[in-house]
Amino acid sequence: MLLFFSVLLSPSFAQSKLRPTSEIDQIFDRVLTYQHQNKIDKALESLNRAKALAEENEDLKALLDCHLRFALLHLELDDRETALFYKDRADILLNDIAYPHGEAVKKYIESVLLYRDENNYQALRMLEEAKVLSNDRNLNNNILLIEAKIYVNIEKYEDAEKNLNALLVNADDKERAFLATQANLVLAEMNYKLSNLENSIKHAKAALELAAKNGFFREILRSNEVLSKYYEELGAFDQSLGHNKSLLTLRDSLFNIEKTKIEAKTADKIRFENMSGEIEKLEEEKEELSQSANRSEITSILTSAFLIIISLLAVSLYRNNQIKLKTNDLLQTKNKELELARDSAVTAMKAKTNFLSTVTHELRTPLYAVTGLTHLLLEENPSDHQKDHLKSLKFSGDYLLNFINDILQINKIDADKVEIMSTEFKLKKVLTDVIDSLQQNAKENKTKIVLNYDKKIPDTLLGDPVKLSQIFMNLVGNALKFTKNGTVEVIAKLVERDEDDLKLYFEVKDDGIGISEEQQNNIFESFEQGSIQINREYGGTGLGLTIVKSLLGLFNSEIKLHSRLGKGSSFYFELDLKTEDKVIADIPFELNPEEFDFKGLHILIVEDNKINQVITKKMLTKKEITSDIANNGNEAIDLAKANTYDAILMDIHMPGISGEEATRQIRKFDKEIPIIALTAISLDDSLESFYEAGCDDVVTKPFKPEVFYQKIGENIFKSRVRHEA
Repeated sequence: MLLFFSVLLSPSFAQSKLRPTSEIDQIFDRVLTYQHQNKIDKALESLNRAKALAEENEDLKALLDCHLRFALLHLELDDRETALFYKDRADILLNDIAYPHGEAVKKYIESVLLYRDENNYQALRMLEEAKVLSNDRNLNNNILLIEAKIYVNIEKYEDAEKNLNALLVNADDKERAFLATQANLVLAEMNYKLSNLENSIKHAKAALELAAKNGFFREILRSNEVLSKYYEELGAFDQSLGHNKSLLTLRDSLFNIEKTKIEAKTADKIRFENMSGEIEKLEEEKEELSQSANRSEITSILTSAFLIIISLLAVSLYRNNQIKLKTNDLLQTKNKELELARDSAVTAMKAKTNFLSTVTHELRTPLYAVTGLTHLLLEENPSDHQKDHLKSLKFSGDYLLNFINDILQINKIDADKVEIMSTEFKLKKVLTDVIDSLQQNAKENKTKIVLNYDKKIPDTLLGDPVKLSQIFMNLVGNALKFTKNGTVEVIAKLVERDEDDLKLYFEVKDDGIGISEEQQNNIFESFEQGSIQINREYGGTGLGLTIVKSLLGLFNSEIKLHSRLGKGSSFYFELDLKTEDKVIADIPFELNPEEFDFKGLHILIVEDNKINQVITKKMLTKKEITSDIANNGNEAIDLAKANTYDAILMDIHMPGISGEEATRQIRKFDKEIPIIALTAISLDDSLESFYEAGCDDVVTKPFKPEVFYQKIGENIFKSRVRHEA
């Protein structure tokens, strides 16, 4: 097992940016090469030379780096005691100099020690502290690797896979191939634990190829070892025997007695020299103190008197100290209990959040098939009785989709995955769009929606229009649900203005059934709708107001309620927003889906799910759009290079490289083609990251057909208008 985890003990960390490249840096590079080639004796000798240069130049940071590297090398030799000796030397230097990168590497070493002692969660916390102290790419990549191995230990396989996939495509200046080799080995081990032998063999073979190409002898040994084991379990005994023979040959060459003796002798010699040097320094300090005492008898007398006084004080304070020690022991015990309780609570919360996120995310794929196929069947002229069934199925699919979206939104807020953006927007248009989208619901309840908008509010504001839309969509939708043959009024007023800072008042009120005082106390809690009878009569999940409360919390605002049973309800709040005193040319470009001429368009569909491929292709065919299909990100890049498309529909979550990475690669040779992300967005996804990767728009799966066609039309035809202008 030591060989398998050897990468944890041999990273190459870049030097402080404050010190230019020097002879010491060049030696560090040679040390790294020797480590990877299993020439530990030469690595130790080279590092000892770097230490001598650092002492000669009085370069404390370089000396500290040497101590840390010695510690890592001795951990690789499984010599914990000597590793701790060098780490302690580094600790002493860190007390005298400010060197965040050195502190980060020290914490990395401490995390390795904790990991080897199977203190997985403490090791993860130490790695988080190391990340904060340094942004060095090589250090962060090695942190990703040890994190992944810890995640495998604690069976958090999705987190491990995320780290390892990042390492497979890393751009590390010093250890790109080595890190990718190690990542493949860990993926092979993880897939073996998950009983996926085919993937285990695939990654082990990739590791062997990289290791053989770069001369990573320990990794060649490990790759042959696991391949022999995996092939034997598959029943492929010829392949297993071949790798077993290679394994025996490698062991003879890599771990013969003479080589082991040389490594041990070199390590002992250098350790003895360094420890002797430390002892000589202590002896010199002792001699200086002794000479100083002889030169001053008065100092000696005063010192003796001082010691006597200290002794008397120690006796008098002994009893108090005993009491304090007992108190401290009790406090430490209680603190440990509290820490355990806190860790348990955090773990439980994360487990709940991850469970709900995983469930809602996984439900989207089959739901995409349900909604997509229902839409296609409705357009194929079904009989009347079939049409009724299909409409019922569509209603159920839409209801389930809204429920999933609500749960995911609450989870993202609870997990601090939601951030407030600040972009220019027109408040009146946001409110108008919300009202227009809910007009059909209003007609069904024979209810009017009225907008009461203060003309004093500036046209253009700075804020987050998406989250404001979500707030009003839930408030107005909630009011419509409980109001029949009535009126829902949306109010926006300017309360106060101080230059560019605004305070706005918003209110959504209705004349519906109202809410009793007793029910008002918990109406904003999840899955609460006032009563079981109300839930049965009006339907819904009871999550809308919870989302409103959570989103307003991000704005440092609070939702308030005034209601009387049978008289209606009023939900109101205030928001602090900003404006800019400048005139913005408002030339809206609005296209109606009916105006799009889709005929003749050619689109690339990037999707790994076969059912989703069929549905998406059929939906495009309905509009006379031809299409090609790429099963993964690499195929998408190749097809985009070889063909001309009007747009690309890019799935984000795919095996191999993700949709985001594929988009980045395509943007290197095609800056103009519209790329629309199609994603069953999960807890860890960020719309901002999709746009940063180069996507022009995002459609979440399962999507409504009208939204799907609208996004395609807008992005293709707006892009053409921009180029023609």
